[in-house]
Amino acid sequence: MTAILGISAFYHDSAAALVVDGQIVAAAQEERFTRKKHDSSFPLQAVDYCLREAGLTSADLDYVGFYDKPLLKFDRLLETYVSFAPVGYRSFAKAMPLWLHQKLQLPRVMRKSLPGYRRRFVFPEHHESHAASAFYPSPFDQAAIITFDGVGEWATVTVGHGCGHKIELSHELRFPHSPGLLYSAFTYFCGFQVNSGEYKLMGLAPYGEPKYVDTILRELVDLKEDGSFRMDLSYFNYCQGLTMTSRKFAKLFGGPPRKPEGPLTQREMDLAASIQKVIEQIMLRIARFAHEQTGSTNLTLAGGVALNCVGNGNILREGPFEKIWVQPAAGDAGGALGAALLIWHQLLDQPRTPMPEDSQCGSLLGPGYSPEYIERSLQEAGADYQRIDDEGRLLEEVVDHLISGKVVGWMQGRMEFGPRALGARSILGDARNAEMQSTMNLKIKFRESFRPFAPSVIEEHTQDYFDLPSGVASPYMLLVANVTESRRVALDHAESLQGLDKVRQTRSEIPAVTHVDMSARLQTVNAQRYPKYHALLQRFYKRTGCPVLVNTSFNVRGEPIVCAPGDAYRCFMATDMDVLVIENFLLRKSQQPATAGRAAEHHLDRFALD
Repeated sequence: MTAILGISAFYHDSAAALVVDGQIVAAAQEERFTRKKHDSSFPLQAVDYCLREAGLTSADLDYVGFYDKPLLKFDRLLETYVSFAPVGYRSFAKAMPLWLHQKLQLPRVMRKSLPGYRRRFVFPEHHESHAASAFYPSPFDQAAIITFDGVGEWATVTVGHGCGHKIELSHELRFPHSPGLLYSAFTYFCGFQVNSGEYKLMGLAPYGEPKYVDTILRELVDLKEDGSFRMDLSYFNYCQGLTMTSRKFAKLFGGPPRKPEGPLTQREMDLAASIQKVIEQIMLRIARFAHEQTGSTNLTLAGGVALNCVGNGNILREGPFEKIWVQPAAGDAGGALGAALLIWHQLLDQPRTPMPEDSQCGSLLGPGYSPEYIERSLQEAGADYQRIDDEGRLLEEVVDHLISGKVVGWMQGRMEFGPRALGARSILGDARNAEMQSTMNLKIKFRESFRPFAPSVIEEHTQDYFDLPSGVASPYMLLVANVTESRRVALDHAESLQGLDKVRQTRSEIPAVTHVDMSARLQTVNAQRYPKYHALLQRFYKRTGCPVLVNTSFNVRGEPIVCAPGDAYRCFMATDMDVLVIENFLLRKSQQPATAGRAAEHHLDRFALD
């Protein structure tokens, strides 16, 4: 037996992943255990979970891989500071203590955190880890590989090819020219938090007009036909400062950055629409270049930019590839998995047999909990609950609540690895309910009213509701497709509504999951990956004729997705959620003691709004 632990840490979204004899056994982000969103600390609890899941200790490990090369990244950092000196001293002074006392001491830190481990550490390059996470779990024997993010050591984009059990990266774009940093600069300028608010910018884009596309391509970015580009760094400040954009950027776009939590104006909506169009162009051109270089009809994607599901959907519709597969944990967390798989296949030269769907196990790689543990947790919380061991009866009762307009917290099986809730740690609602989007945003998630929700659809009914090509699945909620013409409804006075007022329009038979541009970030659900969730959807479909539910992550703004039963109960009690289902335990809000609600509100107050 060969046990390999992969680790990502010290930037954002720290995680651990365990691969045993080439099989993915466990993977989880540290934030789910510490309850600190985007936790960057060494993933002690995630490592402990992975080892417990396999019945191992750190002394049993054969290899430990870290997802990038700290010394090479430090080289880039020093060279950048020297290039801009003396400008940027404040940023330099802030970064150096962390590097000198932690990041450059990584072997010592890992040795201390893994008692009993005496073997070697392996340090792949950042984008090698991303590439491995994209290709090795994919269902393809050979495929083109694209990785794109903010920056690794020096690379910001790589293109390569995977075949059998080997990967080779042949082309790269280098820092400071970066699609991830370009998108993050607009995220920052529009008042959202870098490294966590990019998906908000993507959700805001359909409310605006892409009026600044020509300005971006003329002033900020020199985009080439192969997708490579150079940025005019005089508009940006991330190389040498503590902000993403410069005064010149603000002058170009008519004023200073929007303040966080400030009112959204048409400018922010138009900027979001414009940079989204530009990033789609970049992604599509890189995809066409990758196809020219590899000749493959398959494409695998990873890196933070691969979480731009609108761009992914655009590649699928307009690009040259027949099939694409995106790593569900495409960001830095997935680098932990990639590092472990790279050691097994590339370093140890072990063969690989692709699985028909993929080998990601539905990305259900986190902890699950026994009925005994759940019941003990509920009793300790003073919860009022009902245990329903008949699964059919339980599902029928949940469907009753959904049809009556209730919002249901749904915690089943092992937790998802990656940022998307896929039916294991989800909040569910009736997609036909026109009020469901505003109810969930304002009373459950406590977030901006413009944010869209994702649909889960029974896989075999996908084409009845969404313009996704036949035979294409989206199990990990990483593709966007339009709602079909047959499910849309006529819009009254559409031309008179501007900006965020558009959210009030009913656009389709499933208004709660139809964005203002008729798109939806969908999850296709089959019985193989998600048997219990599929069974729930089937019962809802049988009762209503609709195979679609609203599916959003089980958390509130500023808090990670819930992990343990206690997390789920606190979130349930701190919101206007109506029903909570944890495995075969059903709880109704109306029957919970008031003291539990006050304790949950106190818990929720600890989380700052991001």
